[in-house]
Amino acid sequence: MHRNCRANGRSARRADTEDKNVTKRKIGILGAGTWGMALARMLCVSGNDVLVWSALGQEIDNLSTTRVHPNLPGMKIPQELKFTKSMEEVCTDKDILMFAVPSVFVRGTAAKARPYVADGQIIVDVAKGVEPDTLMTMTEILADELGKEGGPKGVRLVALSGPTHAEEVAVDLPTTIVSASPDEEAARYVQEVFNNTCMRVYTNPDIKGVELSGAMKNVIALGVGISTGLGYGDNARAALITRGIAEIARLGVAMGCNVHTFAGLAGIGDLIVTATSMHSRNNRAGILIGKGKSPAEAVKEVGMVVEGMNALPAALELAEKYQVEMPIVQTVDAIVNHGMSAAEAVRALMDRGLKNELPQL
Repeated sequence: MHRNCRANGRSARRADTEDKNVTKRKIGILGAGTWGMALARMLCVSGNDVLVWSALGQEIDNLSTTRVHPNLPGMKIPQELKFTKSMEEVCTDKDILMFAVPSVFVRGTAAKARPYVADGQIIVDVAKGVEPDTLMTMTEILADELGKEGGPKGVRLVALSGPTHAEEVAVDLPTTIVSASPDEEAARYVQEVFNNTCMRVYTNPDIKGVELSGAMKNVIALGVGISTGLGYGDNARAALITRGIAEIARLGVAMGCNVHTFAGLAGIGDLIVTATSMHSRNNRAGILIGKGKSPAEAVKEVGMVVEGMNALPAALELAEKYQVEMPIVQTVDAIVNHGMSAAEAVRALMDRGLKNELPQL
């Protein structure tokens, strides 16, 4: 299947752009990490006018000159894809503005962008996380920060999330994703822009559930990685994934989300791919911790942001706020932040009181 997608992807999408019914969109992307650049290339090859900004000037220089991303060596950056160091330029006169910076930088980036964002701008967020201090999701942060004095009069927010590894999107392997927003028109617009031969996009109005899934699954993936690093097998992985999505769903329902979201692409789909793939930073970091590395050593060896560790404080606060039992999340926290050995933590998890499965889902 993937060979056909890769073989036909560029030619089919370029042919699509020659169709008089296909509109060339202007898209500004804030962030030049692996996910932002994989999407930037895809959107550019689809015939859109794409401009990428990064806060790191040297990164922009290198990408513009070499046309290769250091963490995506198999991806060639098209000459048509442009780069800028100007926040004003990347934000001005765009059909879509996409935030692709790590979750910890979303608020700061939004503050810098605020003066240049147009009224009614469609904004797509692809970062996954919950802000520890405010317990806001990424689109809530964007609404808050862009809504301050000097900002636009209203923006249309969409979360793009699902089982997606940048390494696969970068080489046109088949992928599915969710365009989530209560603004149905905006969600469908983003669906149409991002959908192509190799990426199928669904819509979902439950933006809170989609974003919560994207943030919490990183914590569960850390736990699955720890289990693997300890030498446990498929049985343990399956149990952690299944019970992990149950924890996320319980929290989501308590927060007013649609329970069906957690059985979809942005829920169990994203958790499976994050918890089982070596492309996943959270899984790799967990494996290293399970093998005896400290959390700090694991992050250093992975060499990129491990979002699951950043999400832990917010996950625990939300569980306490909504009175939801999340034993796997608590166990991962005990290992990462409180020095409990991985083996001891797993034993404690297994020795919990006996339960009836169904009421706990």
